[in-house]
Amino acid sequence: MLNGHGMAEVLDVVELLTSELVTNAYRHTKGPASLRLRAPGEGRLRVFVWDTSPYIPPPFDRSSDTHAPPPASADAEAGRGLLLVQQCADLWGCWPLGDGRLDRGAGKLMWFEVGGAGARGKRAAA
Repeated sequence: MLNGHGMAEVLDVVELLTSELVTNAYRHTKGPASLRLRAPGEGRLRVFVWDTSPYIPPPFDRSSDTHAPPPASADAEAGRGLLLVQQCADLWGCWPLGDGRLDRGAGKLMWFEVGGAGARGKRAAA
């Protein structure tokens, strides 16, 4: 799909980061999840993964980049996926869903963006 849109150079990164977010949704939540791709223009691609859990994991739960999560140990089998997203995506973030008066436990929407003239490694404003 990305090859046909002139975005072959970001294919490997998109596959890796999408796999990380989808795997987290599968392993750490119960219920449905969904994946959506959006091309906002100028050679950029934004990938969204929605799930039903309201829990926002670090580093996506931080209001600034100044507090990074502790690194996973060398022999750890988990704990590096979101760090990969943080380091490889141009922009990334998470939006809690359903935290208003009509809260129905709508979960969260985690996302990342690659391509274009993004600010690599910077967290996007919500």
